[in-house]
Amino acid sequence: MKRRILALALLSSGALAQVTEPLTMNLVMSLVRNVTLNGKVTEQTVANPRSVFPGDVISQVVTVKNNTGRAIQNVPVRLPVPLSTTYLAAEQGLNVARTEYSIDGGKTFAAAPLMKTVIVTENGKAISKQVEVKPSEYTGVRWVLAELPAGHSTKLGYRVQVR
Repeated sequence: MKRRILALALLSSGALAQVTEPLTMNLVMSLVRNVTLNGKVTEQTVANPRSVFPGDVISQVVTVKNNTGRAIQNVPVRLPVPLSTTYLAAEQGLNVARTEYSIDGGKTFAAAPLMKTVIVTENGKAISKQVEVKPSEYTGVRWVLAELPAGHSTKLGYRVQVR
């Protein structure tokens, strides 16, 4: 009898120790290929490819899920642009959040178009000019979900090209 009570106590304390994270994220990287089927060019994706080569296009899609019993406001989700890749564009139809970009490794973020100051020489004089940052210079992406309802999930993502 004492063993049974001890076993029940241990089981129940173990169950209590399993705390669910309020927010979970699952990243899927897929190789994107254009293939011709029945004379029509379509996209084909291969989830979590074993290898990629220069020129390959990779789709990065993160699924964010609210595991709580209440809505969460202003949820930031950040993904770095992987090294040896170049940012191409947002995944179509997925991004339902305010999107911001970084060009300094994720230290700061701002909405596109990003601007930077460069020094140029005009008529023999060095002057500062504001120029628009090319998307290929992005080093990170941050989405801010205004609200993620209880128990709901959403997908966010972008494409990169392997250098």
